[in-house]
Amino acid sequence: MNGVECLTMEKPQSYCAAVAAMSAPNPHIEYHDREYGFPLQSDDELFGRLVLEINQAGLSWTTILNKKDNFFRAYDNFNLERVAGYGEEDVRRLLSDAGIIRNKLKIAAAIHNAGVILDLQREHGSFRNWLDAQHPLDKAGWVKLFKKTFKFTGGEITNEFLMSTGYLPGAHVPECPVYQEILSLGPKWRE
Repeated sequence: MNGVECLTMEKPQSYCAAVAAMSAPNPHIEYHDREYGFPLQSDDELFGRLVLEINQAGLSWTTILNKKDNFFRAYDNFNLERVAGYGEEDVRRLLSDAGIIRNKLKIAAAIHNAGVILDLQREHGSFRNWLDAQHPLDKAGWVKLFKKTFKFTGGEITNEFLMSTGYLPGAHVPECPVYQEILSLGPKWRE
């Protein structure tokens, strides 16, 4: 095999193609088919996705998907008010929880960002309303806004959060059946 064939085999052209080649059980299949690119309704869900994306930084998404249920338990189902009120005891609890990513900066960002989202709720009615009011920004505009508003949200984290929640296109290729399902949800979720 030449280098081009090896490269082609190692790197699928899209997440959809990579998932299509996977065998069950695999956490990517469920995530791709039922979560990735779909709009989230509640602010707690949006916050949860943001925390998962932040925790993925420097790690594989497979690691996060395998620990997803642990994150929900550890962070009180991503209840914004509870997480925003976390103190030092909660930080110690999270740092000792082997079921999640034990990174002090990521934990601090989750707590800080929960408080920021509560402020956004007071100003805009909900985090989702705030996101909707920004739409449609391009990726660069979103990244600038997120860096100004939240902690631990660089370009890749912001991009993946917004793609995974339907605010930026690209989660699925047009040939993917899930792409059509997401399009059917309404004009806002279209490219």
